[in-house]
Amino acid sequence: MDRRRVITTGLALAAGAVGAPMLNLGRVLLAATGPEVSTRAIDLVGSSTVVDMLGLMTLDWPKLSRWYRRPDTFQTADFRSLEATGVDIYHAAVETDHPDPDKGARWWLNMWRAFVASQPCFLSRVDDVSDLIRLPMAGKIGLLLGFQNSTHFKTVADVGQYRQLGQRISQLTYNDRNRIGSGCLVADHGLTGFGVEIIAEMNRTGMVVDISHCGDRTSLETLLTSQNPVLITHANPRALVPGQPRNKPDEIIRRMAGTGGVMGISLVRDFVGRGSPSIDDVLDHFDYVARLVGVEHVGLGTDVSSDALHLASARARRPYDIRGLEPQARIFQIAEGLLGRGWRGRDVTLVLGGNFLRALADVWADEPWKPLPDPRALDRDPFCPAPLPPRPPVPSSGTTE
Repeated sequence: MDRRRVITTGLALAAGAVGAPMLNLGRVLLAATGPEVSTRAIDLVGSSTVVDMLGLMTLDWPKLSRWYRRPDTFQTADFRSLEATGVDIYHAAVETDHPDPDKGARWWLNMWRAFVASQPCFLSRVDDVSDLIRLPMAGKIGLLLGFQNSTHFKTVADVGQYRQLGQRISQLTYNDRNRIGSGCLVADHGLTGFGVEIIAEMNRTGMVVDISHCGDRTSLETLLTSQNPVLITHANPRALVPGQPRNKPDEIIRRMAGTGGVMGISLVRDFVGRGSPSIDDVLDHFDYVARLVGVEHVGLGTDVSSDALHLASARARRPYDIRGLEPQARIFQIAEGLLGRGWRGRDVTLVLGGNFLRALADVWADEPWKPLPDPRALDRDPFCPAPLPPRPPVPSSGTTE
């Protein structure tokens, strides 16, 4: 079974429609009631390493807690549901919300490490560039460990210590102020002296800098300070949603691109548009960033899980309710929508993951991006149930359609 069949069958099973029908004109119905996308969009997703730089395995916190406490409750069906989204690498960052940030961060890292270690057939931690290459080919989902706040960095030395514990990316602030700088929902006094030292140490140790929730002044000063690419993992251009503090003004987007960074477009409703935004509004954000700074600096940071519209309360579902968008199929719908707006397949592949792969490699390795190894050279674990075929290699940034 090739990956297109794996993906379409998985989506159909997740929706309760076994055997998703192939439609005329090269189109596929991904679930019993849609959405429908082209086989070209399916092929692009299937031949890419898809990176969601704020991708959540679930927004059902009791379920996540259960997975942590009893890893055996994470079943093959849970993996297939995640795989069916098309996402290969999840950056499942959290804000620890613990009275002692150090204890909270260590607890989260320990939980993630134990959970991933309990699922060797399905999941693996992303620690370096080779993992970004190897894991999707091996049929596993990669988890990139990070935090949406850096309050656990009490000293400069903590950066290296947390990197040893598995953290690879850190958002400098959440919405409030901390010892490093200011978030987007408070008066912004900019980067502190301690913040400058932290960024220098993050650069030195290969910890990725993220400014998604930072205020404008703190963001700009970080972009002027960092020697490595700076990421905006999940935010949108403010020009399309005026007055939204979580979104970024053009100047910050331009300077982010100037560092070699990438901006992940979020699918959170209030960041996409006012009133009742649609998938067309989502696509407008991709178009806007690509026109402003180039397609090489825009990617996915959806801040959504596949079960976002199946949460228990309407209040919990509301932030993810975008007209015409099905969270389980979001990657395919974005690929389809960009193709429908005239984007080249090569550029869609960059958005799906190529841009973030390049930026991560720039931070983590001194050598340039290299061609991927032959997937036939990878060994498979004979004890894993129902192994999937190796995934195709990612086209390089120089590949044409």
